[in-house]
Amino acid sequence: MRHLLEAAPPPELLVLTVQREVAERMVASPPEMSLLALGVQFYCTPRIVGRIPAGAFYPRPKVDSAVVRLDRRDDSPAGDVTADAFFRTARAGFSQPRKQLRNSLAAGLGVAASQAEQWLAAAGIVQQRRAETLTLAEWGALARAVEGRSWGPRS
Repeated sequence: MRHLLEAAPPPELLVLTVQREVAERMVASPPEMSLLALGVQFYCTPRIVGRIPAGAFYPRPKVDSAVVRLDRRDDSPAGDVTADAFFRTARAGFSQPRKQLRNSLAAGLGVAASQAEQWLAAAGIVQQRRAETLTLAEWGALARAVEGRSWGPRS
């Protein structure tokens, strides 16, 4: 998916048929966000435009499908943060599912919990929040805070 979204030149429109559950994850919003949702929504505005029952295929799969339309965004809701910084931060945040961001960021980026607390405070995010509850704009603010640090060892 990321290869399609980051292709040069970037596609203005993608229409994909995927499993219904995958389509629902692509269009998710807080508190149901995932790395897939962030990855898609960083570049595009996703919409489920149709559903295809399993019986429409031969051989019949065990799951229903959905048609997803991905329209390229003119600007990112994450702001001016680079894709590398955004996704490095997001991967760290989701590295320990259902854990508080303070702990996930510290473990995922190899820093002390106190450093993660400083980044969260700088981004205006309560440290007890969980990764799946953040909006794209909040992930952008957090990535900007993380981007300003030197990548030294855990203190």
